[in-house]
Amino acid sequence: MGVFSPGLAGVPAARSKVSYLDGGKGTLEYRGFGIETLARNSHFLETAYLLLFGTLPSASQLKKFDGDVRNHRRIKYRIVDLIKCLPEHGHPMDALQASVAALGMFYPVKNVQDPETQYLSAVRLIAKLPTIVAAYARLRRGDDIIQPRDDLNYSENFLYTLTERVPDKVIAEIFDTCLILHAEHTMNPSTFSGLVTASTLADPYTVVSSAIGTLKGPLHGGANEKVLNMLTEIGTTKNVRPYIDAKLKAKEKIMGLGHREYKVKDPRAIILQQLARRLFEHFGTSPLYEVALEVEKVGEEHLASKGVYANVDFYSGILYQTMGIEPDFFTPIFAMARVVGWLAHWIEQVQDSHIFRPTEIYEGEHNRLYLPVSQRNA
Repeated sequence: MGVFSPGLAGVPAARSKVSYLDGGKGTLEYRGFGIETLARNSHFLETAYLLLFGTLPSASQLKKFDGDVRNHRRIKYRIVDLIKCLPEHGHPMDALQASVAALGMFYPVKNVQDPETQYLSAVRLIAKLPTIVAAYARLRRGDDIIQPRDDLNYSENFLYTLTERVPDKVIAEIFDTCLILHAEHTMNPSTFSGLVTASTLADPYTVVSSAIGTLKGPLHGGANEKVLNMLTEIGTTKNVRPYIDAKLKAKEKIMGLGHREYKVKDPRAIILQQLARRLFEHFGTSPLYEVALEVEKVGEEHLASKGVYANVDFYSGILYQTMGIEPDFFTPIFAMARVVGWLAHWIEQVQDSHIFRPTEIYEGEHNRLYLPVSQRNA
């Protein structure tokens, strides 16, 4: 019997070439490319191709991939009908998980190891998740869905189908970079959940649906929404220090600060802060942004010695709110991006799949006496 490690903490469960991080140095790479390089030079679909297939695409490969994604953005009317039947007060992550699971019924997969099947499945999921998210956002308000526009790029189209307005170029570019930053992050809980499902050779829609369910958990996704709630509660910069002092005295967590892997500032948080600065220089500052800067400053005074710094969730919620996105849709947007990472790991897993079958340490009784119900004490 091996050594028990709660939550499999630190136990290698797979070999991968998809991404790499060094939490001590604050390094994150996708297929060997630094996240800073990709955020500065790439766009989401090019990065998606890199993660899925291992290399940056040629001009012709990128044109085909982009064209295929545009062609598959629309969703079946029966998927729309399914979304209409969901309660408008339900969480968008539940709507997304149910819709993705249903997608698999329309696009059945017979051989998950077939490269063409892998390509088409990835294209469909990357293309359709934004349409599903936007559809639920509109339908729960009683509005009609907006059909995708083939003349708009990936991020422009999502924001258009969400708001029925072609977005400002700066907003679309910042949103696209946000998707790059959320696309992949090694062996996190939702990726592991997807890998376990993939190891049974289940279809990719089931794999992604299981990963979405894991991402919904409050210990994984959704922290950016909680950061926004915290900043709203604090209200002004003068309230920051007493708020943090009270939280630390009560030994409570400061939302958006600290990460299990990073002992320095999350490299994605650094980029998101730069994006926030760009956004607010373009549109005017936000009081919550000023509060966030003060929270990070005071937080570092108290916690830097413990390796606790701003993480990826700290600034993303402020960005999304400024774009007019409702807080409970922050995590579905996370899923829209992370589907690329899930699929990249799925493709790796099914090449030479070994079913995940860990063991457990039994701590119960043995050889218990069975008594008929008439002889059992109440």
